[in-house]
Amino acid sequence: MRNSTRSQVDPFIVMDVMQAAAAAEAEGHHIIHMEVGQPGTGAPKGASAALTAAMEQGALGYTVALGLPALRKRIALMYAEWYNVDLDPSRVVITSGSSGGFILTFTSLFDTGDRVGIGAPGYPSYRQILKALDLTPVDLPTSIENRLQPVPSDFADMDLQGLLVASPGNPTGTMLDHGAMSALIDATQGQGASFISDEIYHGIEYEKKAVTALEISNDAYVINSFSKYFSMTGWRVGWMVVPEDHVRVVERIAQNMFICAPHASQVAALAAMDCTAELEANMDVYRANRAMMITGLRDAGFTSFAPPDGAFYVYADVSSLTTDSRELARDILDKAGVAVTPGLDFDPVRGHQTLRFSYARSTQDIAEGLGRLKAYMAAR
Repeated sequence: MRNSTRSQVDPFIVMDVMQAAAAAEAEGHHIIHMEVGQPGTGAPKGASAALTAAMEQGALGYTVALGLPALRKRIALMYAEWYNVDLDPSRVVITSGSSGGFILTFTSLFDTGDRVGIGAPGYPSYRQILKALDLTPVDLPTSIENRLQPVPSDFADMDLQGLLVASPGNPTGTMLDHGAMSALIDATQGQGASFISDEIYHGIEYEKKAVTALEISNDAYVINSFSKYFSMTGWRVGWMVVPEDHVRVVERIAQNMFICAPHASQVAALAAMDCTAELEANMDVYRANRAMMITGLRDAGFTSFAPPDGAFYVYADVSSLTTDSRELARDILDKAGVAVTPGLDFDPVRGHQTLRFSYARSTQDIAEGLGRLKAYMAAR
């Protein structure tokens, strides 16, 4: 049986690293996980309690495709609380994680062959989802001078139908300020292209609040998720905000592709939004881990990186150590028992000289991992 050309997507390398780490653990080795962008904490206790209560009240069947009205309303309220943005809840669409949001976004906005700009380094699944939908991802190599975020000059002479940005970004943790975000929106709309803002790491910021595209324009798609700040990765629930005249378009696609996001996850997500004390306690851990990571990586010999503004990653240049980041990551796993992600996941051209370190786990794990990395580097 033949396969489609659209199915020829690249593997998600971090998942391969996770598999190798799991195999080492199965052999009895203690592995420190710095490879995966997954909070070490579970869902807030209030979320679990709300779901238990809902299950005792009866079956959880389909919701409408746009999601539970109460959850959409609560998300709209969050935009007022966090950003002073007055958002109509009717523009909020609940999705099966941010991944479902990307599929709905790309399907709604683009036709076969359309070209969509993405910053490099960037989240690898952008590229692969675009390919699987027979769209054309266009990597925009970013510079350290711009803190590895795109700027209008990066795509001034390109025929793009869309631009996708992420702030805070994965793998870099760097953010766009209001001026930089405005410039990108203006430049994109000036070309008649669609602007998409991935805001999945909002809430995980350290020195200043992240800027949402909705502060600047209603003519944008915004994608977010309960996976990161709300610590609900496995629940597979997220949301998107779309222009008013796109709601019905997205709704029709969602009805057919997904029916709805999981009802149980929506119930838990609604409760999670009011678990502020627990969520901010998680942030205290990330703040401590970030400070420890910045100092510890430099002490170990990984010195070339931009300190992250948000998220829970450090993206380091290791060109002084290797031209094969995948092999270096494998060596670190084998000799130090620390799982890290090769940069090839995020930048197919320059990622052979970079590594991503995640500090989403416990502070104890981060301290142990940094100690192992320092010993590994001293032995090289």
